[in-house]
Amino acid sequence: GPEWRAFDDEQRNRRSRVGAPTTYTIHDKGLSTVIDWRRFSYSIKRMDQTKALQIYNLRKWQRRVRLSDSSERNLAFALTELSKISMSLNTPKHVLETASLIYRKALKKRLIRGRSIQGIVAASMYTACRLCGLASTLDEISKVTMMDKREIARSYRFIVKELSEFIPPVDPIIYLSRFSNQLGIQGRTEEIAYDIVKKAMELKLTCGRGPTGVAAAALYLASIITGNRRTQREVAEVANVTEVTVRNRYSDILKNLDIIIWV
Repeated sequence: GPEWRAFDDEQRNRRSRVGAPTTYTIHDKGLSTVIDWRRFSYSIKRMDQTKALQIYNLRKWQRRVRLSDSSERNLAFALTELSKISMSLNTPKHVLETASLIYRKALKKRLIRGRSIQGIVAASMYTACRLCGLASTLDEISKVTMMDKREIARSYRFIVKELSEFIPPVDPIIYLSRFSNQLGIQGRTEEIAYDIVKKAMELKLTCGRGPTGVAAAALYLASIITGNRRTQREVAEVANVTEVTVRNRYSDILKNLDIIIWV
């Protein structure tokens, strides 16, 4: 028996060290054993033709049994797609785990019926990014999945409503580091942009405003203050917003934060 004590199932699962850890990113949670495809025995001896054929047939039937019904096949396909998106976006493992769990919940509640699997997959990843505070936008997910941004947004709203997920508002601050790196204006400029966004949030200037637009305007203003100026077009392109959005958010900040810019 184990050398540890457990007083409930959760504690028992947490303390158990037998086998690989379970994961939501594999359709069977990584609990099954996969028959090796190589024609070598464990002792590194090459198998004869009869034995190799026997192993091949076992693997074929194992594959069929593991994906025996449509929901299992659906899940396996969706989780593979989520892994591809995660690799393209370079998201941390916990974000992929969260996205996989969200999709599993959606499948269990039969939310996929009548909807595109790819749409729910993309929305699950976007929801996970929001929950984990990751700076991935709808535009980025739309680009890597080659799906219409509006369809992903519709699926996202549907998931949030049906799963009763609480999604915290996106903090513009999470975009500052990435945008400033792309603009080449780190250091003091980024620090000032951070202070501007914090003050704007305190005054509730960010309510109802797109977080990328707010972050872009703060960086634009900070670049002027430090003399490391970037144009509205440059900032808008990095943030994937229009120049009009940058101008409007910039004007809001100037008006409410009592910042005077000498031209």
